[in-house]
Amino acid sequence: MKKDLLDVLADFPGRCVLVVGDVMLDEYICGEVRRISPEAPVPVVELYRRVYVPGGAANTAANVISLGGRAWLGGVVGRDPSAEVLRQVLRERGIDDGGLVVDPTRPTTIKTRIVARNQQIVRVDVEKHLPLPPELENALLVWAATRLREVHVCILSDYAKGVVSARLAERFIQMAREASKPVVVDPKGADYTKYRGATVVTPNVHEVEVALKCEIHDDSELLEAGLRLSAILEGSALLITRGPEGMSLFLDGAEVVHIPAVARSAFDTTGAGDTVVATLALALAAGATLQQAARLANYAAGIVVGKFGTATVTLEELLEGVRNGG
Repeated sequence: MKKDLLDVLADFPGRCVLVVGDVMLDEYICGEVRRISPEAPVPVVELYRRVYVPGGAANTAANVISLGGRAWLGGVVGRDPSAEVLRQVLRERGIDDGGLVVDPTRPTTIKTRIVARNQQIVRVDVEKHLPLPPELENALLVWAATRLREVHVCILSDYAKGVVSARLAERFIQMAREASKPVVVDPKGADYTKYRGATVVTPNVHEVEVALKCEIHDDSELLEAGLRLSAILEGSALLITRGPEGMSLFLDGAEVVHIPAVARSAFDTTGAGDTVVATLALALAAGATLQQAARLANYAAGIVVGKFGTATVTLEELLEGVRNGG
C-alpha cells in the first residue's frame, strides 16, 4: 500500500545513512557591537559566546541524527586542534566519526563567522582545495565498503574541497548500486558526469548555472537547463532547489514536478542543502517515492531557513510542518 507522508516520517527512526564527503567545522563568534574601532573604520565585537557546530557533510550527518536516523560519516580532516573539536561535536550528536581519515598536509576545513545580533559581519575560511592522496582516497572507499551492509541509503556530499574526486564519486556510487542502496548527491562544480548512476542529484539554481555555464532567469530557462542536466546525468533524477520558489523535480521520461516553497518570515540558506539531502535520504530509506521524498525535503527546507546559521531540523518539527501544511 502506498505510504502517505506521515507514514514515511513514522519510519525515519533507526534508518541508517552513510554520508561521505567534505566535512567542515563551523565556528560562530557571537558578540555585541557598541563602537567603531579607532584603528580602522570597522566595528569592535565584544565576544560573549563561541559556538562550534558540524558543517558541510558533517552537518548533513547531524541532520540525519536530528531527524531520527543513524549516521556514519566519512571524510578527511587535518592533524590539528580543529579536527579534535570537530570529532567532539560529532560525538556529542551521536555521529560515528570512524570514517574520518587524517591528511597531515591539509588543515581541517573551518569556517569562522563573526556575528553580532544575528547579523554576520565577516566570515574567515581555513581550507585547502586539494585532491586526496591515492592512499587516503582508497582508505575512505574501503571504510565506506565496510559500512554498506549496515545502511539503508547513501549520501555523497560534495563541497569541492578535494574529497569527492571523479574516481571516488564513481566508485562510491558503483559500490552503492551493487549493494542496492539509493544514493543522494549534493553536487558542486561543473563535472556532473561523475554523479551518473546516483538515485537523485540536488543542485541549487546557481549550481546548475555553473554546471551548464548559463544564466537562468525564468521558468522556461529553468526547464531547459533541467532537461540538459538530466541528459548529462543519464537517468539519475534531478531535484533543483530554488530557494523561495521551491523545488523542481526532473524524472527520466516524466513531466517535471514543481513544488512550491513553504513560506517563512526569515530566509537564511546556510546549510539548507544539507537538510534537503538528509531528508531525501531518510525518506527513500523509509520507502517513499522520489516525489514524496522531495515534498518532505521541501518541508524541511522551509523549516531550516527560518533558523539562523548552520542548523538542523528535528523529526518533531518536520511532523508538525507536514501536519500544518497538509
